[in-house]
Amino acid sequence: MNYCYIISLVFLAQILRHANRIPAAMPSIGLKDILDILIMSVLVYQLYSWFRRSRAIQVLAGLGVVIAFFFVTRQTGLQMTSWVLQQLETVMIVLVVVVFQNEIRQALYRFSLLRELLGNSTQPPSSSPALISEAVFELAAARTGALLVFERQDRLDEHLLHGTTLDAQISVPLLRNLFHNGSPLHDGAVLIRDERIVQAACLLPLSDSSNLPQQYGTRHRAALGVTERSDALVLVVSEERGQVSLAIGDQLQPIRSPEVLKKRLEQLLTPQSARQRIPLGRRLFGDLVPKTVTLLGVTAIWLVLAARPGEVAIVPATLTFHGLPDGMALVRSHPEEVTVRVRSSSGLAPSPRQLDLTADLDLSDVAVGNNTLRLTVAQVRAPSGVAVVGVEPSSVRVTIRSAPKKK
Repeated sequence: MNYCYIISLVFLAQILRHANRIPAAMPSIGLKDILDILIMSVLVYQLYSWFRRSRAIQVLAGLGVVIAFFFVTRQTGLQMTSWVLQQLETVMIVLVVVVFQNEIRQALYRFSLLRELLGNSTQPPSSSPALISEAVFELAAARTGALLVFERQDRLDEHLLHGTTLDAQISVPLLRNLFHNGSPLHDGAVLIRDERIVQAACLLPLSDSSNLPQQYGTRHRAALGVTERSDALVLVVSEERGQVSLAIGDQLQPIRSPEVLKKRLEQLLTPQSARQRIPLGRRLFGDLVPKTVTLLGVTAIWLVLAARPGEVAIVPATLTFHGLPDGMALVRSHPEEVTVRVRSSSGLAPSPRQLDLTADLDLSDVAVGNNTLRLTVAQVRAPSGVAVVGVEPSSVRVTIRSAPKKK
């Protein structure tokens, strides 16, 4: 988390450093702009809260340092260094996609409003905490190693390998027999989903964390490996020490008694509908420091982009016509398209070079024959944030003839 604060402060420092380049007349902030800033802040904070306990945040921190270093070198005149970093831009985009493909998939899944509306049941209501607590501490007392993976919102199919499908109801004897040393399915993890043991003998990805104490072996690394890549919970029973641990994110929490484990499982495996009853004040003001940093950073970036002068471009516009009287027909127009000079209001407006513009002419006052119509900037349709400052030619010649009457 400290990495994120450092990167945010670097970006804010760069923004403040260039504050003297911002025009004195700051852009006015309306209701739409406030909503724009708030929505972007919520999205950025949500992404941060998802990734901050995973390896992804470390890679993001490294990329942030590289980007900040690029801005510093460009402003201090280190031409070769800034040029090399700029050439790496495409490579970094590909790197982000490759490194974060799982995180991107999970983020898109979590953003799915349809999933929320349909009430997807990937979050188990409660995976029999009492039975699981009893079975786990029986295994610990017998010095039998075990791994129990609880699937919550994130699907774990892509993280588990070579599992044997069971689809069995949770029970103490079943868990005891699955992890017994003589069982053919004892070597691996069991996957618990929707109150049922759906797979056994699953292989889990190992954590690359260098902070794991030496007394923890492969079983604990596997527990952290899957929790670093998803929101799953993993119970670990150490075969050497007979100790029970709960893996959440990048942390291993020792559990001392069945009662403590039962309470923790009830808290962590609460249904989504019950978790949403958290008071509004706690939601808004909890975790206040990263929320404040996110809001300030997004606001500062918005101000810099909004204060940047807009782009000026010359683009073609197609002619359209309306109001042609009955009994008349348009034969041709000259020219068929005009040239429009446009300017975006700020750096947040769409680029005028990518616009598909039209100039609409009123034909209600035309007569049969050749007509010359005056063309003004008011007749060019442009999206919000883009101003039309000129149009050429200033007149359009249209030829009208009488249309044959319908019998």
